[in-house]
Amino acid sequence: MSELGRISPNEFKESEKIPLILVLDNIRSGLNVGSIFRSADAFRVEKIICCGFTPAPPHREVLKSALGATESVSWSYESSAAAAIEDLKKMEVKCFAIEQTESSIELNDFVLNPNEKTAIVFGNEVSGVDQGVINACDDVIEIAQHGTKHSLNVAVCAGIVLFSLSNSLSGKKK
Repeated sequence: MSELGRISPNEFKESEKIPLILVLDNIRSGLNVGSIFRSADAFRVEKIICCGFTPAPPHREVLKSALGATESVSWSYESSAAAAIEDLKKMEVKCFAIEQTESSIELNDFVLNPNEKTAIVFGNEVSGVDQGVINACDDVIEIAQHGTKHSLNVAVCAGIVLFSLSNSLSGKKK
């Protein structure tokens, strides 16, 4: 790992993060959650909040696919995503759901403000983000899709969103 210039989990915890919190709303698969932890580590996300029945560390499937990222990425558990959003908004965090709605912002048009904390909500693999949670958010972001399916795997979705938002912060083209 030294050839790759990787930092240790302790160095990660002390490093500057992008001002982004991921809220996981009733995600079923521990493997998806672990994959999201790995992506959060790769992009130096500030925190993950596991909500509802989302498996949280030390769930064995989470640990299996996270490959140690649960040791570097800060995380917490909240009984519901709606409660998590309510708490975040009290702390003046802007909250956005990743979902398909009539008035959603296309991901390519969304720019993360580096001067304010932002939370992104990812939803259940089958039913998506709960409508009450969508209503509690400041807005909705959508990944444009052009195939026959209308959804992406939630871990893949998180990777795309984190890559895009990381590029928007660095000023790189998406």
